[in-house]
Amino acid sequence: MKPITLLQPQKIVFGTGCIETFVEDYKKLGLRHLFVITAPPIMPLIEESMNQLSKAGLGWTVYSSIKAEPTVADFKEVLGLARSFGADSVVGIGGGSVLDVAKLVAAFYGSSQQVEDCFGTGFIKKKGLWFACLPTTAGTGSEVSPNAILLDERDHLKKGIVSPFLIADAAYVDPKLTWTVPAKVTADTGMDALTHCIEAYTNKFAHPSVDIYALQGIRLIAAHLERAVRDGRDVEAREALAFGSLYGGLCLGPVNTAAVHALSYPLGGEFHIPHGLSNAILLPSVMKFNIGSSECHHAGINGRVASDVGKDNMPAAVQRYADVAIACGITAGHTDEETAQRGVDFIYRLAEAVGIPDKLTALGIPQTAVDGMAKAAMQVQRLLKNNPREVTEQDARDIYNSLY
Repeated sequence: MKPITLLQPQKIVFGTGCIETFVEDYKKLGLRHLFVITAPPIMPLIEESMNQLSKAGLGWTVYSSIKAEPTVADFKEVLGLARSFGADSVVGIGGGSVLDVAKLVAAFYGSSQQVEDCFGTGFIKKKGLWFACLPTTAGTGSEVSPNAILLDERDHLKKGIVSPFLIADAAYVDPKLTWTVPAKVTADTGMDALTHCIEAYTNKFAHPSVDIYALQGIRLIAAHLERAVRDGRDVEAREALAFGSLYGGLCLGPVNTAAVHALSYPLGGEFHIPHGLSNAILLPSVMKFNIGSSECHHAGINGRVASDVGKDNMPAAVQRYADVAIACGITAGHTDEETAQRGVDFIYRLAEAVGIPDKLTALGIPQTAVDGMAKAAMQVQRLLKNNPREVTEQDARDIYNSLY
């Protein structure tokens, strides 16, 4: 068994109302200038808690204008504001974009490095400010991952920075902060978290120590996502999704994601489709590609089935996808192939039930964009190398084309 590195925050707190734990913990740190990064809908949920810091004589200021798909320029603006404030600590309270920017602000606050030079893995040279993450969606899992994503305007492609210095000092997962999340965002982010778990369990670098998180995340999200979309105040469903998202985030550092995420980046970079929705619409098609499915529940990958691709290129992860199906609550078939296909069908049904479109045209993406998206996706080799089946540029075209 190959060595694996597990990176997690020093402190993870989970539970409804635990934003108050964050406030009490922060008071004890000896830090006095907290830079709060959030989004406008979140402020009413946290203002009372944050005012407790003022009563304790601690200074804090808020930046609440993070865009859904932040760019390098957006990040630099926020970093400049944090420096002007004289921050000695940072907290991100929001969805994945908020948390990613908070992590990067903390990392680059006292650094002479440029963020553009750090895309990829392991380029940040040192730890920055103390920082914490409080997710308000379930979600990206960014609160416990070493990853952060920005849109690089130079080539209209979302790019990742991966570093142990992007691991939060503390993560506080408060399901109550997700209660008011709209149904559409709940669906998109829930499918994103499910994708993290599925891709972590089925990729080339899957590991037993991470499989535990991945499978439990799949179980929780598959059983509760539709409920949370239907009723945002379903406390049990919200807590289950928050846990599932946390488990998915814990998978990202050790084994990361694969082709779904790689193919989703051009959708966000060029067409500004939210990250979760991009993953959601691609997930079942990439699963189908990876198991070499010949079923016709949905259109095949440009008509190519397992028998067409040759024995040397046959998928090697059918059993793993069968395990995913079982974790989704599916009854096993007579073979792993049959069970895996039932799992793909379940994902199609779940996506439809929570309102995920099944065509890229529904997102305003013309089919003429396929060639460009396929070329862009090929640049994301840090994720494509993890996929259980090799993805060529033609394969990427075929997967995109299957969604028209």
